[in-house]
Amino acid sequence: MPMAAHTLLPPLREGDRLTSDEFMRRWEAMPDLKHAELIDGIVHKPSPVSLQHSDFHLPLANWLGHYLAGTPGCWAGLEGTWLMGEHNVPQPDITLRVLPEFGGQSRVQGIYPVGAPELVVEVAVSSKGRDLGKKLKLYERMGVREYLIADTRKQQFLWKELMPELGYQPLEPGADGIFRSRCFPGLWLNTDALWGRDLPGLFAVVEQGLATREHAAFVARLAASKK
Repeated sequence: MPMAAHTLLPPLREGDRLTSDEFMRRWEAMPDLKHAELIDGIVHKPSPVSLQHSDFHLPLANWLGHYLAGTPGCWAGLEGTWLMGEHNVPQPDITLRVLPEFGGQSRVQGIYPVGAPELVVEVAVSSKGRDLGKKLKLYERMGVREYLIADTRKQQFLWKELMPELGYQPLEPGADGIFRSRCFPGLWLNTDALWGRDLPGLFAVVEQGLATREHAAFVARLAASKK
């Protein structure tokens, strides 16, 4: 009987206007559908993933994984479904969060994360307009503290930092060209190494960040916050 009821649900279609609850109800009745988002009440189903997207999605995930190895209390996820209120269920490419038991700002409801991770990374190719438009405004509104957009066509990074009363402001690289997260001390990004497919160079700069006093203090704060 439950399966028969599921078959009566209409499928998710691009452009449908739904609430988050209805979006999730329909999606969970479509077990073969792996990618879909609800942004401002409108359903979006991504286009096929291009080589430009996949070529940099994995290195960025590995970059964050390298940081996680030295930063207990934080965790990352790939293409997870986030519940962000009555009309928004985004599926960010990559997220980095402080775990709830270590004082993070998100929580878990059933099998889904709720609220906002501290950092979102989007690889902007076919989705660039949405990543820099509706999703940027959503993440800002929900309190994602840092938002990193990788524009693979221009080989350019846009790193946004959420500032009180100002919203997202650009986080600029240092004079050496290295981006340094403020939300996650020690999370350093060598963009030249990434665009050049130089993984040793990418990881070497992360190791430099992990060796700083700021990172050690951050790890100590996380440990002290553990419930």
